[in-house]
Amino acid sequence: MNLDPTFSNSLILLVVAFGGAFLAALWLSLVVWTWRDIRSRARDPLSQILAVAVVAVLNLPGVLVYLILRPQRTLEEEYQRTLEEEALLASIEDQALCPGCERRVREDWQACPSCHTKLRKSCQSCNKLMELSWNLCPFCGTPVEGVRREEDALPSSVD
Repeated sequence: MNLDPTFSNSLILLVVAFGGAFLAALWLSLVVWTWRDIRSRARDPLSQILAVAVVAVLNLPGVLVYLILRPQRTLEEEYQRTLEEEALLASIEDQALCPGCERRVREDWQACPSCHTKLRKSCQSCNKLMELSWNLCPFCGTPVEGVRREEDALPSSVD
């Protein structure tokens, strides 16, 4: 079986052209992927340009270098992490403090166990805890004994 030399040359040329086109498409896709990835991970334009240049010049080894050096988290992940940290700090800071000794106290405590400062009072009707400044129980509506109500405080006008 004899192969025609022009056919074999054409076949080799076609395979080389297809392989070259594939490698060019791979190179271009790696450059575009690197550009999109570094934009989601860094704001600095110089680092974005350098990352793309390394991949454009070195091709596959450049991608390996980029993968080693790129930031671990995206900007979105970093933002979410910052929000979680701020929420955690806010929840820690929102805990009630004793006005006497500045130590943390719970919402259901009547007195501070450290300095014995009275924090809340109990309603005489429903026994739920109320703030010291409240004149009326918000749970059952019972007025606090010993506190003058506003209607009693107003002088009655006699005509």
